[in-house]
Amino acid sequence: MASLDIFADPTCPWCLIGKAELDQALASRPDHSVVVTWHPFRLNPDLPPGGMDHVDYMKAKFGDEAGIIAANKPVLEAAERLGLWINMAAISRVPPVLDSLRLLHWAGIESAQDSVMSGLMQAHWREGRDISDHGELARIGAAAGMDGQLIARLLGSDADREEVLTREAHARDRGVRAVPTFILDNRHVVSGAQPADLWRQVIDELAGQDGALLH
Repeated sequence: MASLDIFADPTCPWCLIGKAELDQALASRPDHSVVVTWHPFRLNPDLPPGGMDHVDYMKAKFGDEAGIIAANKPVLEAAERLGLWINMAAISRVPPVLDSLRLLHWAGIESAQDSVMSGLMQAHWREGRDISDHGELARIGAAAGMDGQLIARLLGSDADREEVLTREAHARDRGVRAVPTFILDNRHVVSGAQPADLWRQVIDELAGQDGALLH
């Protein structure tokens, strides 16, 4: 078995793209030996507690309308190629994601991380739901087979808040600076969304069909 640790933020568009590419590769190799674990990493750790208006956020990050269009163009092109639907018009705010990452942490205990991450991304990118809202998070967890009432109670407390922040700080100390970041077998670091063909090559090499792991 090979471990693939992924540091990601569900509100990062390239994390959405990167997951879709990886999912495509894994689905094409149903007998793969890759064990995926999602790890907490906030793209915007300095967001105010209530989040930020989406338009204001985009202007602060990319400047004028031309800059925003230029930044969105490759994301939307990649989404279209992968058959994803990004509904930018539905996103009114960029939410803080610490509670989303707490949910993802608990999902890891219940082997539900992939479903939860998919649910978080769909809620944000397709439906424009507020994934900092505890009710929304409980519903996302429940849809992934978790106990929604328990999730709501945990979110109402500080449960594992420090654990998640410590894990993120550890990742930064290890040199993770952006998302998505993939670490294969705790040795090979790959930054950014990668095409499905690369992951298929990695899976095949892990299966012993080719030579060295990553060239």
